[in-house]
Amino acid sequence: MGNTSSERAAMGHGEKAQRRDSRGTKEGERPKILMDSPEDADIFHGEDMKAPLEKEEFLAWQQDLEADDKAPTLDRPTVFRWTGDGKEVYLSGSFNNWANKIPLIRSQNTFVAIVDLPEGEHQYKFYVDGQWTHDPAEPVVTSQLGTVNNIIQVKKTDFEVFDALMVDSQKCSDMSDLSSSPPGPYHQDAYVPKQDEKFKSPPILPPHLLQVILNKDTGISCDPALLPEPNHVMLNHLYALSIKDGVMVLSATHRYKKKYVTTLLYKPI
Repeated sequence: MGNTSSERAAMGHGEKAQRRDSRGTKEGERPKILMDSPEDADIFHGEDMKAPLEKEEFLAWQQDLEADDKAPTLDRPTVFRWTGDGKEVYLSGSFNNWANKIPLIRSQNTFVAIVDLPEGEHQYKFYVDGQWTHDPAEPVVTSQLGTVNNIIQVKKTDFEVFDALMVDSQKCSDMSDLSSSPPGPYHQDAYVPKQDEKFKSPPILPPHLLQVILNKDTGISCDPALLPEPNHVMLNHLYALSIKDGVMVLSATHRYKKKYVTTLLYKPI
């Protein structure tokens, strides 16, 4: 008594016809989630399976991994050189997915190109006068397709000397730590040197400073871009070439660990 027709119909079929939602799951039943392993379910049911502190540690660890994956890698300038015959030489490799050809610039008897590459191992090949070829004088590797390619390893240690020189130049240009002026009184009196401080002629140049590596001839078999190892007394000195054609040339040699770098500065006068 007191039951309507709709309520009686629901009671009669309540055991056999349970309601389902649009996703095919029964009402009140948790939907099924596909996992690669049983441990993956803890990510979705953290309220039931993980303590709050453990869940926060897991999320922080996951964010650190994502940040490491997105960290950009520093590209390093890498020199490619072709010393064989040819009129037009191009370069392509795994660093650009072999998609385009990079032209090499002719420099006397060689072709040179400088490409910024990330650290790691890269395969490359030369395209000389319409034919793909590799340099037999450089390291080679056989690809999965059976072709022979050159291979190059770009390492961070090869560029430590340039990074150190860049840091030194930044420190020299930073004037923020210098005060405006040192304390003490100031005047405009000209300095008068004493009699014993006067020299009739400049001091004689030490003989060991006459051995300038830029004045030495390099062998025919040597790379003209590489200089012989300098003597330690030649480091951190500024050398000047006689002014010719209105151009002054300055040079200096610096050392970082076992590597030496000689810099040339050309200035018009």
